Amino acid sequence: MAAPTQRRLPSVTPETEFYWTSGADGRLRIQECLSCSALIHPPRPVCRYCRGERMGVRAVSGFATLIGFTVSHRFSAPGLPSPYVVAQVALEEDTRVRLTTNTVECDPADLELGQRMEVVFEHQEPVWLPLFRPAADAGPVAELPADPVEPAAIGRYIRPPASREKFEDKVAITGIGRSPIGRRLMADPLSLTVRACRAAVEDAGLELDDIDGLSTYPGAGDLGPFTEGGVTAVESALGIRPTWYNGGAETFGPGGSVIAAMIAVAAGLARHVLCFRTVWESTYTELAKAGRITPIGGGIPDPWLAPFGVTSAAHVLAQTAQRHFHRYGTTRETLGWIALNQRANAALDPSAIYRDPMTMEDYLSARLVTTPFGLYDCDVPCDGSVAVVISAREAAADLAKPPVFVEAVGTQIVERPEWDQSTLTHEPQVLGPAAHLWTRTTLRPDDVDVAQLYDGFTFNCLSWIEALGFCGIGEAGDFLQGGKNIARDGVLPLNTHGGQLSHGRTHGMGLVHEAVEQLRGTAGERQIADARVAVVSSGGLTPSGVMLLRADR
Repeated sequence: MAAPTQRRLPSVTPETEFYWTSGADGRLRIQECLSCSALIHPPRPVCRYCRGERMGVRAVSGFATLIGFTVSHRFSAPGLPSPYVVAQVALEEDTRVRLTTNTVECDPADLELGQRMEVVFEHQEPVWLPLFRPAADAGPVAELPADPVEPAAIGRYIRPPASREKFEDKVAITGIGRSPIGRRLMADPLSLTVRACRAAVEDAGLELDDIDGLSTYPGAGDLGPFTEGGVTAVESALGIRPTWYNGGAETFGPGGSVIAAMIAVAAGLARHVLCFRTVWESTYTELAKAGRITPIGGGIPDPWLAPFGVTSAAHVLAQTAQRHFHRYGTTRETLGWIALNQRANAALDPSAIYRDPMTMEDYLSARLVTTPFGLYDCDVPCDGSVAVVISAREAAADLAKPPVFVEAVGTQIVERPEWDQSTLTHEPQVLGPAAHLWTRTTLRPDDVDVAQLYDGFTFNCLSWIEALGFCGIGEAGDFLQGGKNIARDGVLPLNTHGGQLSHGRTHGMGLVHEAVEQLRGTAGERQIADARVAVVSSGGLTPSGVMLLRADR
């Protein structure tokens, strides 16, 4: 098949050449473990199932089951003008192998989960891209394949604490700070960071010279609107001279950098660690449109996703939401109650970006982004910086504000980390960290007074609600119906400052800030009475993590 325009093509390496060129003779090929016969995708030098290292290649039938699809309306990709369909299929020979692809030769309205599909190849020199169309001999619609690790079985993989002594007991959150949050602030990102950092240090009653640690996500690098330059830039600006520092993208967002700071303090590497997270997406986009900066390459660079128009996490998570709808009967209205709750809470926070009232009709009629997600399912790109100070517990009592203590963290990876190979019905890397959290505390979900759960998309939030046990797996439809349970006077007050859906996308650090406000009792009109325990999660389609915090009052 010939394509009119060139897609974003993968790099062909000696390890992947067999896959990207297998269409030359019309046969799809997948890596095979020669020790246990498992199919492995993406290719790896070792089998994840038997850990054997004798790897080969097997030609497969090319038939697969359709396990997800989303019609992309908002995004564009090279060679794929909107609307286009991003899909996932599970191979008939081994349903653990899933391919991200595009559907062709069919109307998206006729697609159905469980449908039998067959491969066809699109040749764009030097690769043959495997696309899928409905199979001629389709047969009956199949059930979705089982997850390699089903949600109910996650617990068997959770490791209990290695010791009764917990690092959480040695640390406290002693300061929080925030720069202005807004759209197109046209401010230098490092200046936003400095404002947030100064505010957090002052809030703790410290001086900058007291800070002996720095921790951030994602750190320095070619990350465009998602960094101010990392630890190097902040140390250069403030002259802190840290005894310990940390910065990197391979963790669960700001939550990962905060937990790393806690461990450093508990280990005695530092006494007061300043953690920060800065975004400047709105200004970056405006400057790029005006030609004043040259944007870095857009989209998701994953070679197994990018050729098929996966330019956003939305393209992956939308298919996960679709499968939750299919298996458990949840609906767009289920997600709508989350969006409406966040907007109602934002109305009470003067710093929130979107504060106007929103109705379910507004939510449902908003323009589609990528089905089933509409505009209000997605968080708000913004400019802003948030900082927190992590201190040694013995120092916390002498500082300016009541300390917030750390009861437990959940960090364990159980599910596969690749976005399209992971859990079918929940955000990847949520079920494992949630189960891990509850092994490190005697508290239980009923003890939580307020929840600040990652909401890069509404479905992230739903995944955390179920994973953390605030309702059963598959029961979010009933739990969220009408929005009462998650309202400020409900059983689980949720994202009380408006979350990322209405307050602004601070990649989870804003959720930490709000949890501290609630536990200190300083949240003003949105304050939850007698809030003593808060749960905070972060990570959206990256590895994720969660913290349980408690007040000292």
